[in-house]
Amino acid sequence: MTIAKRIPGLVLILLVGVLIRFWHLELKPLWMDEVITALFSFGRTYYDVPLEQVLPVSNFEQVFRLNPTATCAQITQTVAIQSVHPPLFFCWMHQWLSGLNGLPLSWVWKLRAFPALIGVVAIAALYHLNALAFSRQAAFIGAAIMAMSPFAVYLSQEARHYTLPMLFVILALSGLYQILCDLRDRQFRPLVWFGWVAINSLGFYIHYFFLLAFVAQVIVLMVEGRRQTADSRFFLTQPTHPSPLPLSLTRLLPLLAIALVCLTYLPWLPTLLSHMNRPEIDWVKVNAPGLLAAIAPLLQIVSGWILAVIALPLENQSVGVAIVNGGLMALFSLWLAWRVGCGLLRLWQTMEARLGIRLLAVFCLAVMAQFLAIAYLLGKDFTQVPRYNFIYFPALCALIGAGLSQPLSSTKPVMRWGLNGWGRDRYAVPLVLLIATVSSILVVSNQVFQKPYQPEQVAGVMLQEPSSSLLVTTAYQDFQDIALGLSFALQLEREWPPRPTEPHFAFIAQKDGYGRVWQQLAQIPQPLPPPLNLWVIAPGLKRIGYPPQLSLNQMNRSPVCTIDPSQHYRIGIPYQLYRCP
Repeated sequence: MTIAKRIPGLVLILLVGVLIRFWHLELKPLWMDEVITALFSFGRTYYDVPLEQVLPVSNFEQVFRLNPTATCAQITQTVAIQSVHPPLFFCWMHQWLSGLNGLPLSWVWKLRAFPALIGVVAIAALYHLNALAFSRQAAFIGAAIMAMSPFAVYLSQEARHYTLPMLFVILALSGLYQILCDLRDRQFRPLVWFGWVAINSLGFYIHYFFLLAFVAQVIVLMVEGRRQTADSRFFLTQPTHPSPLPLSLTRLLPLLAIALVCLTYLPWLPTLLSHMNRPEIDWVKVNAPGLLAAIAPLLQIVSGWILAVIALPLENQSVGVAIVNGGLMALFSLWLAWRVGCGLLRLWQTMEARLGIRLLAVFCLAVMAQFLAIAYLLGKDFTQVPRYNFIYFPALCALIGAGLSQPLSSTKPVMRWGLNGWGRDRYAVPLVLLIATVSSILVVSNQVFQKPYQPEQVAGVMLQEPSSSLLVTTAYQDFQDIALGLSFALQLEREWPPRPTEPHFAFIAQKDGYGRVWQQLAQIPQPLPPPLNLWVIAPGLKRIGYPPQLSLNQMNRSPVCTIDPSQHYRIGIPYQLYRCP
């Protein structure tokens, strides 16, 4: 297939990826983690958030204004103290927002556009990886799956640092494949080796989970190095390069490259160790009892595989709908696993494809093994959060593309041929892409992968009585509680219907119990007229902990607000209505 014939197909895939990622980019509400991204990326800190006072919800928009004087050094210092993430993504996001500062676009769109654009670049990168390791056919199919995957679309529409490390994983795997070819041929290409070192070094400063990807690549190097040593010893494999390097130097090069990457991690290592002990990551602790704790990580990893291609509505659905949709997802995934497995077995018959299959398969298994080791040995179960599968998702996507590139009806494996020869299996790829596209549309329309804590549902409940004034207060114990409260305040402003009085919001510190919160509510002046609905968001508080009555400081009066037992909700955190007549 000529370049002229290949380019239109790849461009079409990229256009589909752009359309589906930028479609309804502002539809979903900002949730807690995206608020954190916004604060740091705009060059702000938590100290810019007005606390211990009652303010209109529109006032909190001022926190999300670009600070053009903020530098990467300042953002790095803020992230090191107020977050548990490395700084590079936030620095690059700040540059992106600075470049778009003069455009008449909403700040939410600008914030999410950067990860969405990186998600499109990742499609092209995956095409390159599969073209390098397998064939143009596998490259087209892998890129198409990446473009239409509901999981990839979900990550691309998150204002978080997921698509950027995912792109770097793809680039690292492409470099690793070429390094393995160099080791096989006993040659040294400086651009390949130093490029691989640079990508793995930068990846650590984008997301800590890139460490798992780096360790998995080291495992691949060890496995392949041992296999090639066995080949050279027992099968006398000869290098194809006309001027091969000495065997001793060939074995030394991977160790030097790994050591160089590790050296680049040292400056940030003390910060990483301090972040590992922060309370912000306590929520990933294993809390399931007995047998469930033993099998939950395994089941959650399998569910992550399913979401790579198909995602039907399960959240906030009736039991019957959830069972039907879950069953359809399981049946389709079993068929796809069989189909991809058969294709990979056929592809294995081609000697030149085996290196790519081994690379991607060992990489996926190594990353998943690390997830399981962290869950079982350290008690921190990251498998319960599907979005963290972004570390090995590109390799899984590449394997699916490679497996589907082999028509089952053919007697010989297809490697360098065009997009033909499907035989009886010609509908497999269109079916997979159709299912993935439908799933992605459900993601974009907020039917699947709904935002945690569901700010839109919380705001809808609080705004259901437009005839009453509205005051919302959230108790905070740490920075994450502030970010959670900001997500609710922003959504209240977004959904605020025309009414005489704008909703107001207040942050009140919660220390050593909720007694101080109730006292502060009675002391902080608030200007809203009666009748008033007071909603109290209280992270960590049980329903019985809400007092039957609360006092407010309302226009030099102290009205008593009475709890409404019928208006208690919990979506990860509880929120309770008090009526103040």
